[in-house]
Amino acid sequence: MNTLHPIRLTVQPKTGEAPLFSFAVVADTHVNERDGSSSSPCETNALANDRARHVFHDIAAMDPAPKFVFHLGDIVHPVPSVPTFGDAVARFKELSSPLRVPLHVLPGNHDVGDKKIDWMPADQICDSYLETYRKAFGRDYYSFDEGNLRFVAINSLLLNAGLEDERRQREWLEEQIGSAEGKRVFLFMHYPPYVHTPDERGSYDNIDEPARGWLLQQIRRPNVEAVFAGHVHNFWYDRVGSADFYMLPSTAFLRHDLTEFYRVAPAVEFGRGDAEKFGYFVVDVYPDGHVAYSVRTHGQQIKAGEAPPRPQPVHLAHPRMSTFDKVGVELRHPWAESQQITATGGVQEFGRKWARNDYPLLALWEMGARLSKIPDIDLADAAPRARMELMARLGQQFIVTSLGRLRTSLSREEAVRAGVAALEVNATLETFDRQREALRAWRATTGVQVFLSKIHTFDDSHFDGKHFNHFVKAGFTLADLNGARDVLREALKSGAIDGVTVRVEADEDLVVAGSRLATFAEETGSLVLASLKTSGANLATERADDREMVARTAQAMVLSKASERVRYVFDTFMDVDRGYFPRHAFIDRRFDPRPAARAFAIINTLLSSAGRLALKPVSGGVAFSANGRPFELLDGEAAEMHDRVRAAPTQVVVHDLVTGMRHHRDEGLAALARQSTLRQVLLLQMP
Repeated sequence: MNTLHPIRLTVQPKTGEAPLFSFAVVADTHVNERDGSSSSPCETNALANDRARHVFHDIAAMDPAPKFVFHLGDIVHPVPSVPTFGDAVARFKELSSPLRVPLHVLPGNHDVGDKKIDWMPADQICDSYLETYRKAFGRDYYSFDEGNLRFVAINSLLLNAGLEDERRQREWLEEQIGSAEGKRVFLFMHYPPYVHTPDERGSYDNIDEPARGWLLQQIRRPNVEAVFAGHVHNFWYDRVGSADFYMLPSTAFLRHDLTEFYRVAPAVEFGRGDAEKFGYFVVDVYPDGHVAYSVRTHGQQIKAGEAPPRPQPVHLAHPRMSTFDKVGVELRHPWAESQQITATGGVQEFGRKWARNDYPLLALWEMGARLSKIPDIDLADAAPRARMELMARLGQQFIVTSLGRLRTSLSREEAVRAGVAALEVNATLETFDRQREALRAWRATTGVQVFLSKIHTFDDSHFDGKHFNHFVKAGFTLADLNGARDVLREALKSGAIDGVTVRVEADEDLVVAGSRLATFAEETGSLVLASLKTSGANLATERADDREMVARTAQAMVLSKASERVRYVFDTFMDVDRGYFPRHAFIDRRFDPRPAARAFAIINTLLSSAGRLALKPVSGGVAFSANGRPFELLDGEAAEMHDRVRAAPTQVVVHDLVTGMRHHRDEGLAALARQSTLRQVLLLQMP
């Protein structure tokens, strides 16, 4: 795997303002007293030191540098009562020494002992362990100000501990938030108050009552902007009051009981070594608000004495910052699913626990995807609808697709709150005629755009004279467009719809199709929703060419900037690996990104600040200018791309969208020479 370091290519807000500063957040490094060994029986834990070394070199290589780094606890793996604790502390300080900015730490349960629970056989927090921690790291709760921001670190192990320091910290925290009048408060802790819902039962993963309720009261105070917690080694997002609430992954290992989310077998070491989910956060702070980016480390390691690799860019995207609001994905799979996690023993012995799978959400964020198509069941069911409303606050929009007209009631205010941008009505033309008046009234009431997606019930695509193809096919085809003009004009005139859905098959040239759709939309005055099929014609044959998916992703994103009237939605977001039409997509069945997701993020960060693009065909791709600089998007065999790059100016920057690597011309030529037999997708950034 290529090593990618965060030379941050974050896009700027639409207003053009730059961040005031940035900071990094790291959680649960679990550093051992020696490299390559751990008191844990899990082999993954023995790699924690080399992975922490990679993370700190990663952050040290950031350009521009963050203002500071926060560590959310479980700094080391040995607990204070064991003789190796001091050695692990010394090792952590050595591993973090590449940082040239302040490192702020706070204690986790491995650093001061577990929370007070009578059924847990671990060492629990006490005055002696607190003293050991303070001698090793300094204060365990504290705050500091940066301009009109206050950063507050608490010792969450003290909550419900019954120690004198619990009372002191409680009074101190209330004063810190209360006295921060006119300041925005960022709060950091190890234990999260909850994982799934504020009223969940106590477990190893959360803070028990009564302290949980008190802490949530503090978080709900209006000047608290963000909360960061660790401990659970997985990603979750929620909102408490007006505060964004982030739970971070570990850099060392996964809490692998949560691999119950998967529909496939867990990865390395029964899921504990699912390194694609390891990582940390980078937070950009703006005059009004912040943006939190996930940086996946993929479990990369640097061993003692090894030189860190030359930095390569990680493209940090987010829906809040993206201007790509006309290209997205179809969420065929559940994307806000909650389930009971099996009690497998260890720290989870007494009953199942509820958890929500936020990894699809994380992948959407990392892509900077603002547009998603969802089935109408998500709007009808309370849980996903609540998540829609949460995501809409971050800039995400939804196209709701339904069989016939939507039967869920929806007011104009509710549509705005849930981020509903459009309704796709799947119907035969006969059914549509019967529902036309109802659709016109619904459209007028909600203010939501309506797209007609034609259902093909029987045509040449279903019967070749010998075999009947028994599957549903929806969306006008490119061949349908000329014949659909009269139907469309009449429907537009009646006020029933705003446009049509057109299906573009995986084997159709997307650049050619995009040009036809844009022309059709301009000539008819309609909008077009292009449903980009990722499946092949045979329902029993898998389509698994990730390089082809990268090419179509890049093409669709560029095309989406070339016409105001055409939206592009990929069908689908997650792999289909069972049932009909198996295919690769943007994330696999463990919710880990595929190359197309990275390509989406790269294009997002490079071109989000660009306005409408004028595309010009060139051999093997298209050319355009963005922000005053010429670009070429090329797709073809590496040998052909080699010749194109060799003919480019020496100052050209080569973005390899398949590998995610960035090169100057000569380096790009060398890389292409090594890939001569493979298809490559390149974005050339000209001087």
